[in-house]
Amino acid sequence: MNTLHKYEGKSLENLKKQCIDELNTDEIYTHVEEIETGIFKGKKYILTAMTKEEIINEIKNFINQLSKNMNIEINYEIRIENENINVLLVTDNNKIMIGKEGKTLDAIQIVLRQAMKDLNKFGLRIIVDVSNYKNKKIKNLEYEIKKICKEVLKTKMEVKLDPMNSYERRKVHSIVGEFENLESTSYGEAPNRYTVIKIKD
Repeated sequence: MNTLHKYEGKSLENLKKQCIDELNTDEIYTHVEEIETGIFKGKKYILTAMTKEEIINEIKNFINQLSKNMNIEINYEIRIENENINVLLVTDNNKIMIGKEGKTLDAIQIVLRQAMKDLNKFGLRIIVDVSNYKNKKIKNLEYEIKKICKEVLKTKMEVKLDPMNSYERRKVHSIVGEFENLESTSYGEAPNRYTVIKIKD
């Protein structure tokens, strides 16, 4: 990331003012570190900042390079909502971009997050989707998990689910939490970590 702005000084208030004046926008993401400089020198602050526009441009550059490397024309929409940066990709060959069971899509998200790892400082999280594949997948997951929950309540027998990623497991725990008499627990190590749904003890 080439557009990180760094400011150092003893007055945090002055650093923030300098940052806003120089970057000339209110849409700034910042991270502050407090450093001990010695017994007599006291403390200093390091303020790191990026504008919303710079963040979006960095992601656009990544996608354009990805498009070139994969030899696929990629259209995209980038939206920053609260702490999430939603990156929606659309191509003429969504199958290749998604990959088997979404593995290529997951890999693209991991590489983009790694390339933009400084955004973690600002509390921002990148979520990449292709033609709403993840949204559709989550809706199907919600339907299946609710069906399994009703089955567990009826039979009183626990159900072991297939391994899932952390986002999908969180979704499962959230859905199971809606059922008063059920609980869910995850076991194992990624990528084979799985969840069990059962009647509460």
